[in-house]
Amino acid sequence: MTQVCGNSKIAGCSFSVHPMCNDFQDMIMTSLQQTDTSKVWMKTDHVTTTVRGRLEHVFDVAKAVFHHTAVTGVHAAFQGTFSIGCPGDSTGDVYLDETSNVMNRNTAAVKQAVAAKFSLYPLGGGKYMETIYEKIERMREQGISVTPDHYSTRLEGDIHDIFHGLENVFKETEAGGSSHTVMTVSISANSPSKKEEEE
Repeated sequence: MTQVCGNSKIAGCSFSVHPMCNDFQDMIMTSLQQTDTSKVWMKTDHVTTTVRGRLEHVFDVAKAVFHHTAVTGVHAAFQGTFSIGCPGDSTGDVYLDETSNVMNRNTAAVKQAVAAKFSLYPLGGGKYMETIYEKIERMREQGISVTPDHYSTRLEGDIHDIFHGLENVFKETEAGGSSHTVMTVSISANSPSKKEEEE
C-alpha cells in the first residue's frame, strides 16, 4: 500500500526523560502526574512516552514533563523526536478538535536554565533553510545563546524560551511547504559539567 506524506495534521513527540538520581522512577512518574495531558493522546512504555494531538499541546506537554523534573535541581536529560505529517498517523484524530489553549501555563512562572541541541528534517520538501535561519535569529533576539554544532544547532537559555523557539521553527518549517517534518531534540538541565565550565 502506498502512503503519502502530509495526510495527517496530527503532531507527535516520542520522548524520554532521564533524571540522574536513585529515585528516578518516582521522579519520572511524578512529573507525568503533575502534567495536564487532557488534550493529547498519550502512551508510556518502558522506552518512551509518546504524546500526539495539536502541535501546541504536544510541545506544551513535553516541556511540562521535563520542566517538572528539572526544577527539582537534579541533573536531568530529555531526548525527543517531534513529527508532523507522518503517513498513516490517524489514531487520536479526536484531539485535533481541542481548543488551542494550552493546559500547563502554571510552569511559566518558574525559570529553568537548560542547554539543548536540535536537528530539523523536512522530509516532505518545502523551502526551509531561510525559515530556520530566520527563527534562529529570533531566538537570539529573545536572549537565547545559539551556536552551530556538528549535525545540530546548540541553544542555551530558559526552558520556556527554548521550547517556544523550537515550536516556532517546527511550525514554520511545516508552513513553508514540508508535508512531513521531523525534529530531534536533546536537552540537559543542571549538568555538573556546565558548572565546571563556569568555574
